[in-house]
Order: sequence, then structure tokens, then C-alpha cells
Amino acid sequence: MRIALHGAFAHADRYDTITTKHLRGLDARVVADVSAAGLEPGARILDAGTGPGRLPRALAAALPQYRYDAVDLSPQMIEHARTAGAGIDVAFAVADVGRLPFEDATFDLIVSSLSQHHWADVPGAMRDLRRVLRPGGRLWIYDVRWMLRRATREARAVFGADAVRREPVRRFMARLSATAPGPSSTGSTAG
Repeated sequence: MRIALHGAFAHADRYDTITTKHLRGLDARVVADVSAAGLEPGARILDAGTGPGRLPRALAAALPQYRYDAVDLSPQMIEHARTAGAGIDVAFAVADVGRLPFEDATFDLIVSSLSQHHWADVPGAMRDLRRVLRPGGRLWIYDVRWMLRRATREARAVFGADAVRREPVRRFMARLSATAPGPSSTGSTAG
């Protein structure tokens, strides 16, 4: 299975097919978490490291009241995401999580699922994710528990130790949560 998945990275459509079966439960959990987040209509949400775009497609289908952007470093993944997401209101872009093409304080919520362990520059990614979060905005990184150790350390350095926590999601999965300093994000589209 490991070899098949590794080879599938070059073929976004195959990767999407393989991972859809295995990650359906995680995607449903993220959709449920976003649904319960209390964001205002029009809130802006970023999926960092979207891969084939499965998660933002699921979010946009279930929660159309929000605005969605999704980035991935792989042009092939973004091309697949755009094709698979035709007709769904998600803005897909090729971008590095450590050098995001967005203005400061753009997003109310940033999610990332099973991407963080691929980031080449975790400290740089944490700084840039923090930069694009609005005051009071939240960052949720879902990944394999032991893969979140460095990200947790870096998030504490960037967001402050009191603003970061980890919680179990599934048997081997956890969610790292960080909140940007400032008043609670309302989801306003202003700014």
C-alpha cells in the first residue's frame, strides 16, 4: 500500500480515489467541526495543503454560507481539484504554505488535514498561517498524532503556549488548534 500511495502522488486522480475511501471519516469530522465553529455567514476559510481538493469540496457542499480558498504546492493536485470541483465555489491556487499569496488577516479559519507532515518549513508555515489569520481566527491542523509534535512546538512559539492545544480525533489522529491573538473573529467579510 505504501508504494501505491507514493506513486499516486504523481497522479492526482488516483490519489483522490485511494484516499477518499480511507479519509471519508476524517473529512466528515472536519465538516462537523466547521459546522459547529459558530462562524458568521461569509466567513473566509482556507484549506492549507488541499491535495486533490476533497475537503474544501465537502465543506462547500455542506456549508455554502462560507467562502473557501484552497492551496497546494502541487500543480497536478490543484488541476485535479479544479476539475473535480467544477461548479463548486472554491478558489484553488498553487502555493506554498510557508509563502501564502494572501493579504494579512484574510481568514477566519484555516484547516489542514494530513498535509502538515509534508511541509518542508514548518516554522515558516506557522508564521505565514498566523499572518493570514484575522485576530481571533483559528487554525486547525488534523494529522497523525506523532506527526504533530514539531507543529505543536512551532505553533506555541508563534501563537503563544496558552493559545495552542491538541485533542484526539480518532485512534491515531489528533487536531492541533491555535487561536490568533485579538478579539474573536466574527466571520465578517470586511478587511
